[in-house]
Amino acid sequence: MSLQERYLALKEEVATAARASGRRAEKIHVVLVSKYGTPEQIRELIELGHRHFGEGRTQQLEQRSAMIREWLVRRQESGVSDVAIDPDAIRWHMVGHLQRNKVKKTVEYSRLIHGVDSLRLAEEVQLVAAKQDRPVELLLQVNTSGEKQKHGVAPPAVRHLVDQIDTMVNVSVRGLMCMAENTQDQSKLRGAFERCYELFEEIQRLGGGGEDFDILSMGMSNDFKAAIECGSNCIRVGSAVFQDAGRASEEDAASK
Repeated sequence: MSLQERYLALKEEVATAARASGRRAEKIHVVLVSKYGTPEQIRELIELGHRHFGEGRTQQLEQRSAMIREWLVRRQESGVSDVAIDPDAIRWHMVGHLQRNKVKKTVEYSRLIHGVDSLRLAEEVQLVAAKQDRPVELLLQVNTSGEKQKHGVAPPAVRHLVDQIDTMVNVSVRGLMCMAENTQDQSKLRGAFERCYELFEEIQRLGGGGEDFDILSMGMSNDFKAAIECGSNCIRVGSAVFQDAGRASEEDAASK
């Protein structure tokens, strides 16, 4: 299958899963994790209408976002296409584990930081955001699978952490993120997703994070359909679009 065919197939699968959960496909945000994608593939996907991309490493996030912006600016200036694409319309997400010494660059180049998992890291984001005088949006990563090797806040501590971050001036919690165990056992997959969805709904009901607490990021290439059916409204997909089925998924590294 071509890149376009894989992309269109993904959109159809998302639509099917959305219908199964009583929602519309346009309510599901798809973040394409472009770690193994080439610049040419990213440009093709932008021309196909896609706008949200994710990177797991800060250096690659910086390089890819700057490269795509430069391409779009040159394209606008040269008039090579009848369809102008606003460089600001491309949204970059940091989907890998964020290290404190990488916060400065990450804040500068990402639209949404997935996977903040401690008050200390949130405080570092607030410090950098205040110095840059910009608002920063993030998701809290919750370890609902209970795996020791995974990052994430323990479910009982999430509400308290949301309340603490709510006191920060430049940082806002837009929602939660989790990763299920890498397994074919649907009961384990759905159990992890359902626990995160229940926690997400509880925090919404209690007013945590404010009115903008509305993103539940669950699901990757191997389990996004189950995640959507369990309430996810944001998925992070890479190998289903960028890679052949036989290659190792880039999300494996991000799930550690």
